[in-house]
Amino acid sequence: MRTLNLTLAGSVAGLLTLTGRLAAQEPTATPLMEKALTNIPGKEVVMLTVEYAPGGADPVHRHNANAFVYVLEGSIVMQVKGGEPVTLQPGQTFFEGPDDVHVVGRNASSTKPAKFLVFLLKDKGSPAVVPVQ
Repeated sequence: MRTLNLTLAGSVAGLLTLTGRLAAQEPTATPLMEKALTNIPGKEVVMLTVEYAPGGADPVHRHNANAFVYVLEGSIVMQVKGGEPVTLQPGQTFFEGPDDVHVVGRNASSTKPAKFLVFLLKDKGSPAVVPVQ
């Protein structure tokens, strides 16, 4: 778990450094589980929560994974390249495929935080987040 914490935290920090986002707007990613799928060799699932501060947003990125998002608190706006932006409330879901570029990921509110759960089905050992220039 410690490796996942450092890898994920490093990936998010690196993305934020590349885009020059202010520290107050950085999302907080909290790894919950990393599990190899023994019935699907070479694959693993990573489960984490992401919290956006009011007005917070992600830099443009991708996952090289199937990403399943479930909103827990607040309201978020998600969009993949070529798609329309979608505003999601608690209980609603969003999907990103391995070839999708996540162009919008942000808190819909400038006054309230937002939190969502993410499941990533990915190649074992591959990075959880990949920056897109």
